[in-house]
Amino acid sequence: MSNESMLDVVPQIPLAQWTESATEWIQETFAFVFEPLKTYFGDFMDYVSGELLVEIPPVLFILIVAVIAFFVSGKKFGLAAFSIVGLWFVYNQGLWDALMSTVTLVLLASLLSVIIGVPIGILMSKSKIANTIFTPILDFMQTMPAFVYLIPAVAFFGIGMVPGVFASLIFATPPTVRFTNLGIRQVSKDLVEASESFGSTGAQKLFKVELPMAKSTIMAGINQTVMLALSMVVIASMIGAPGLGSQVLSSLQRASVGPGFVAGIGIVILAIIIDRITQNMNKDKE
Repeated sequence: MSNESMLDVVPQIPLAQWTESATEWIQETFAFVFEPLKTYFGDFMDYVSGELLVEIPPVLFILIVAVIAFFVSGKKFGLAAFSIVGLWFVYNQGLWDALMSTVTLVLLASLLSVIIGVPIGILMSKSKIANTIFTPILDFMQTMPAFVYLIPAVAFFGIGMVPGVFASLIFATPPTVRFTNLGIRQVSKDLVEASESFGSTGAQKLFKVELPMAKSTIMAGINQTVMLALSMVVIASMIGAPGLGSQVLSSLQRASVGPGFVAGIGIVILAIIIDRITQNMNKDKE
């Protein structure tokens, strides 16, 4: 039986039309939410990346990052030295403003992902119903191609850094949710029962026993969230998000290998610094 005859027997499900209608309804119904977010949140991010961070002298910014890396890594010079050399290289290549835009996008998307993800992970660990509801949603968020997130981002927020943060938020949140859920579930039952026997309330049990014991697992999830947010910078540049990703995209469009490679190296340097700092925050210092 040909495809045409099969469609005659079983009509095509109009999923695309339903999605269009749902998107239009959301745009019209929640315009009072999207417009202020687009305006005020966009202005805030422009201020952070275009004025606040750029006003910090590059040398001072590099030294601050190096000091943080030094103490976070247990007073070892390796990460601090790499931070100084790597960030100086980005500055030397004239990409400092683009780096600040990328840092703003990654930090805001990561912060929002953690603020949203940790409570949802806690809820999933405490409620079987919540776990059943959110698990397929997280599966959907993690398996959907990253480019698809750009469509609702543009539909709701237009172009610029705001939709870039929105798309990064959707893409990067699942690890924090899953690892928080996993970490709390892995806490020893004996410890939980001991805290209950001493009369701990639910909040005391959560904040003084379960979360501290699950810290290592939760921090691993946060590390993955930050790295996923950083991996979105090039994709987000396709909808107008500024930063190193836009430099890579511009070089791709012009087939300019050199500038694209340099911007890519800048992203790698930033990724290594952020990854090592977040990893070392999860280690016991000697």
